[in-house]
Amino acid sequence: MLDNLRPGESAELMVGFETSDDAAVYLLGGQAVLLTVDFFTPMVDDPYDFGRITAANALSDIYAMGGRPLTAMNLLAMPCSLPPEVAARVLQGGADKVREAGAVIVGGHTIDDAEPKYGLSVMGIARPEEIVRNVGARTGDVLVLTKKIGVGIANTAIKRGLETEESLAEVIESMATLNRAASEAMVEVGVHAATDITGFGLLGHVREMALGSGCACEIALSAVPVWPGMLEYSRDGVRPGRTSDVLSFLDPFVSWGPADEAWRGVLADPQTSGGLLMAVDPSRVATLLAALESRGERGVVVGRAADGDPGEVRVIE
Repeated sequence: MLDNLRPGESAELMVGFETSDDAAVYLLGGQAVLLTVDFFTPMVDDPYDFGRITAANALSDIYAMGGRPLTAMNLLAMPCSLPPEVAARVLQGGADKVREAGAVIVGGHTIDDAEPKYGLSVMGIARPEEIVRNVGARTGDVLVLTKKIGVGIANTAIKRGLETEESLAEVIESMATLNRAASEAMVEVGVHAATDITGFGLLGHVREMALGSGCACEIALSAVPVWPGMLEYSRDGVRPGRTSDVLSFLDPFVSWGPADEAWRGVLADPQTSGGLLMAVDPSRVATLLAALESRGERGVVVGRAADGDPGEVRVIE
């Protein structure tokens, strides 16, 4: 689909779309300007939660690059048949989350659409030397993950009436939590690469990092943090529709090892506003974990960058 889309040429463009990075980076007067856009159909029923989760997800692309968001513009598609207070609550949820990030809403665009959609176009800044990309992991680096995975399965369980937003309130709060603290910690410590875990699942984003970094990656199954009950739901086929597409994409590159069918569904589960995955030198792992903890974040060592074919992912015990 992108074969005929030629990237623009500019000496100021530090990062384009060639490596599937989280945001574009443009040099302007010695400052790195970060640009990203993201939007969703509803993953929860509550309009306010939909707004703040979607905003947290869009802001995460800036944080994954080590940046600080400054401005955001709303992208809103709503059927005019819905009461106006529904759209107002979506926008309020997004605005509150942007305000929490220390950024400001500066406008946006709306259209009448049969299916609700909401998102943000976000602009942020960073020092050029502090930009963190999803490429740059080195053989031997340790992979550290924040946030549990399995939220795609959780959202599907809600849609099927197997769970409620109240029973999965902790999962919803996790999706609505900014990755700001994790971003600050990784910039302070200095990591080699990072990305946020979103629509391609944990292993999909590990694959991107490994391919762009020219190495393989190993993921330790026993270390991966998963929301309670999601393995069981995966085993019973309670999964987002896109999981099968992610699995088909991953199969040629992944050695599944001990991962049974339930685990495969979790490792390929499309995430909404997931955590950050960071590749860090082994000598700095303890420092990174401490920096995360001091900011109220929990980091978990889930694997390492290893020798092997570029982009190869191996699941181990």
